[in-house]
Amino acid sequence: MLAAQTVYAAPEKPRPAAEGTAGQQAAKKAAHEADASEDLNGDGYADLVSGAPGATVGGKSAAGYVVVTYGSADGLDASRKQLVSRATSGVPGSPAAKQQFGASFSKGDLDGDGYGDLVVGSEDPASGSVVLWGSADGLVGSTAVAKYGTTPQIGDFDGDGQADLALLGDPGPSGDDPVAQPAALWKGPLTRSGTPAGKLDFLAPAGQDGDQNTGTSISGPSSARAVGDVNGDGTQDLAFWSYEGDGVYRSDALLGGPDGFTVSRGPDRGGADMDLGDVDGDGHDDLVVSGGSDLYDEVVVVFGTEDGLSADRRQKFDQSIDGFPGEPPSDGEMLGSCVAVADVTGDGKAEVALGISWKDVGTKTDAGAVALLHGTESGVTGAGSQVLHQDTTGVPGVAEEGDEFGAGCVLADVDGDGHRDLQASSTEENEGSGAVWSLRGTDTGLTTDGATSFGPSDLGTPVTKARLGSLLR
Repeated sequence: MLAAQTVYAAPEKPRPAAEGTAGQQAAKKAAHEADASEDLNGDGYADLVSGAPGATVGGKSAAGYVVVTYGSADGLDASRKQLVSRATSGVPGSPAAKQQFGASFSKGDLDGDGYGDLVVGSEDPASGSVVLWGSADGLVGSTAVAKYGTTPQIGDFDGDGQADLALLGDPGPSGDDPVAQPAALWKGPLTRSGTPAGKLDFLAPAGQDGDQNTGTSISGPSSARAVGDVNGDGTQDLAFWSYEGDGVYRSDALLGGPDGFTVSRGPDRGGADMDLGDVDGDGHDDLVVSGGSDLYDEVVVVFGTEDGLSADRRQKFDQSIDGFPGEPPSDGEMLGSCVAVADVTGDGKAEVALGISWKDVGTKTDAGAVALLHGTESGVTGAGSQVLHQDTTGVPGVAEEGDEFGAGCVLADVDGDGHRDLQASSTEENEGSGAVWSLRGTDTGLTTDGATSFGPSDLGTPVTKARLGSLLR
């Protein structure tokens, strides 16, 4: 539980596409400048985007919003933020009940100006997406993307050095059989009028997989979950969840290329959450997927190769992995309620952060926790791993029953020291308003020294059932 705080921030001049205080250039230069894909205001620090899709906006229940908290030498500061919703002046559309704006989003430099941009989707795919443009003053200006409103992803998928935008639309009702889902790949750069440099079929003919995949649709319902480089060719790939029918889901990689995507097969499993990162340090990003059972008790790593995802080099583990700290696990703790993969320690091998949102803390049922495990040449190890929760010394707040700490997570260097920091959320905190925690990275893992947290009350954003932190990027 977090105590509500009031944060006062001097308002800046109104902007057409965001409310509140925007990110100004930090007084201290980042020791390690963030990539433009993570830095919306170009000050060298990664910025955090948190979704609050359950929030009431404009009197509409579950209309939703996103909030950006800007990085600095001191980490995240709830007073340096921007709120964006469909009620924000200049943002296309209007708040709608159950639309859940902010249920999905992605960051990247779509127009090539050196500032990261933000594309926000909704739970309602037909409502389309919104591009919010980065600048030295934060997010300024917006552009509507019609029809394609679910899980947009930004990356250089054709290898030309420009960020592209992968888009998915509404698959409509589905049953035992997969359905055709609208999809499009917009080549960068994207103009602020919403015109891409070109368009490619979402899957090239060589990448079609089954009768449902055509040049303008894919087998659905599907969602794009993460971006990385599985085969090490310098062109980015998509981690992709899709439905095959008869209750079978897949987690695959769509390998990018100049002519479109080709499918590289991953595991037959639900893909509760997934991310891409180079766990073994061989130059190929690996796919880390949770959801080995209905209660997410198992995680699988599918290692990348020059040909894509390996068919035979795979690692499965759970909380019984040697070296994993804490009490013996029980069934149904939701290991992998969130998955984030990136190099925290700086040794060239990615760490794996995992939410365990139904983990008990003492006698507090489903209080939740997050774990950080290290990568090695042979894969994920439990040696030196950490499990942290709200009763861990230095972590703000107090663990409570049903908090489900670990609902969302991302690894991003918000303080510019060269070590990625863990941002983790509890969407059930304070009766569903949600909250986000930031734990600093070091050359050995995570530290609770200087740990911070904030909720909607600290941000001055809508509170009731907001579910802040449902997604973090």
